Amino acid sequence: MNESSGQSGQNGPGGQSGPGGQSDLAGIKVMVVDDHPMWRDAVARDLSAAGFDLVATAGDGPEAVRRARAASPHVLVLDLNLPGMPGVQVCKELVGANPALRVLVLSASGEHADVLEAVKSGATGYLLKSAGAQELIDAVRRTAAGDPVFTPGLAGLVLGEYRRLATDPAPAASDEPKAPQLTDRETEVLRLVAKGLSYKQIAERLVISHRTVQNHVQNTLGKLQLHNRVELVRYAIERGLDDA
Repeated sequence: MNESSGQSGQNGPGGQSGPGGQSDLAGIKVMVVDDHPMWRDAVARDLSAAGFDLVATAGDGPEAVRRARAASPHVLVLDLNLPGMPGVQVCKELVGANPALRVLVLSASGEHADVLEAVKSGATGYLLKSAGAQELIDAVRRTAAGDPVFTPGLAGLVLGEYRRLATDPAPAASDEPKAPQLTDRETEVLRLVAKGLSYKQIAERLVISHRTVQNHVQNTLGKLQLHNRVELVRYAIERGLDDA
């Protein structure tokens, strides 16, 4: 999606991004953060026209933090290059305060360092601004559902970084508490998450609902005292679950 395509994106499938069309998106609260007014307005307009509940926009980092805390969006569509506070810091602060928040980075940069920094700060996905309007709409819908969404080619990069981090020696800890007990189903879901499968793919593999997968992941996060999918995947890879 480039700046000139912001309005024309509405001429395509638009809000029909799911089986139920716009009605599936109406309950998803979205906030758009970008320092370029024309781009920000175009993205906000496309998402609103698709049926999302656009609750706020912001043009700089501090404003994004304030408005997000007030508006409580489900999905934050976030640029990285922001005045006042970098996008990764915005992400880190907001996700740290509200782990349920999903952050989809929408950036012009495809640099690996930017992608990895965004994910480490708590972003659920990373989409380049070259994406089309319908691709963005689908990405926001999937992000709201908890699926990791990446521009093609970036997902492998992120999974590779998980594996690299898992080989780093963990800091020594005295009197380390016993690992929480996960159910067989939670372990099974965790193993598939570590392999890079989306929640939809896990649901199909295990013949359970998408919501049930989300519930298992949330329960596992709580038991392990982890905050997001990034930490969860690293935990699983450190224990070799991705190779099982």
